[in-house]
Amino acid sequence: MALKEHIKYKTPVGRMALTVLLLLCCAVAMNAQVQVEQKIDSVQIFIGQQTGLHLTVNMKRGQKAVLPEFKRAQMITPGVEVVSWKDGDTTNLDNDMIQVSRTYQLTSFDEKVYAIPALNVKVGGRNYSGNQLALKVLTVDVDTLHPNQFFPPKDVQANPFDWNEWSTYFWLSVLLVIICVAIVYLVYRLKQNKPIITHIRIVKHVPAHQRALKEIDQIKAEQLVQSEDQKAYYTKLTETLRKYIQERFGFNAMEMTSSEIIDALQQRGDKKMIDELHEIFFTADLVKFAKYSTLINENDLNLVNAVNFIDQTKQDDKPTEERIVPKLSDDDKKSRNNRIVIKSIISVGVVVAVALLGYIIYNIYLLLL
Repeated sequence: MALKEHIKYKTPVGRMALTVLLLLCCAVAMNAQVQVEQKIDSVQIFIGQQTGLHLTVNMKRGQKAVLPEFKRAQMITPGVEVVSWKDGDTTNLDNDMIQVSRTYQLTSFDEKVYAIPALNVKVGGRNYSGNQLALKVLTVDVDTLHPNQFFPPKDVQANPFDWNEWSTYFWLSVLLVIICVAIVYLVYRLKQNKPIITHIRIVKHVPAHQRALKEIDQIKAEQLVQSEDQKAYYTKLTETLRKYIQERFGFNAMEMTSSEIIDALQQRGDKKMIDELHEIFFTADLVKFAKYSTLINENDLNLVNAVNFIDQTKQDDKPTEERIVPKLSDDDKKSRNNRIVIKSIISVGVVVAVALLGYIIYNIYLLLL
């Protein structure tokens, strides 16, 4: 009654009591917000087995929790050691709360019932503890009265043969053999079917006047003009002119007589040019058939007239090249197409065979592991 009056009338004692009451309420609220829980996967294990100890903390978002850490093989309690530990994921809860966790792997090598202590967690500078747990460690019964019943460890047992596991790769191997035989046969066929080799010829066409002038230069170089064998000189000179006339004017001058050539040219050139050409052929006929002897000056004049005739009748053609591609027969074309098809099939077969071989070897290796 007195306390109520002090509080009511705001006396110093009342204010102090109110402050203490508020602090107690805040402490209770803070304790209610932070919750620490310990769980263990199995409360009973054999010697040397492991079990997980889970430590979870529920707290307000923004708070920081410091969970206990242990070194490897450090005892959490005498007789129980920590093998390892790792943190779990942070989980969001309702009411602006979060949950953090850590898992400790425990083991023991002594038969006993152990009390796992409550682990200490620090949140916001204050210490909180989980709940205490128990762990029972069992040992394996050993029959010491009958030592002859202890047997050594058994060897690795061979797996039984299962045709279903091997059938696929067996038939793939058969297919691989068939493909290899087909490749060998096709290679043999390819060698028997000789390749069709064609050579493309490049023919250079020299204009008729250039070829004629070159032959006349050769006559000069051989000094046939000054030679005593006038028949050879005029024979070569007239043959050069006949070839030029045949290519230039398009009639068969090589098979015509001198008079026929002159008659054929009457319609194509002026009279002076024809007269000079007629003099050359007339002199050549006398030398070849009548054993007529000419002077050196006369030979030189006929040579000059032949050059003038060529220069006056020549065309402004330039040397050209002709690319001559040989034509294949139908059998040759068929043979070439067959070779192309065989080569394509061999290439595809080799790729398939290599891929199939690698696939079979890899899968058999996995089966043998």
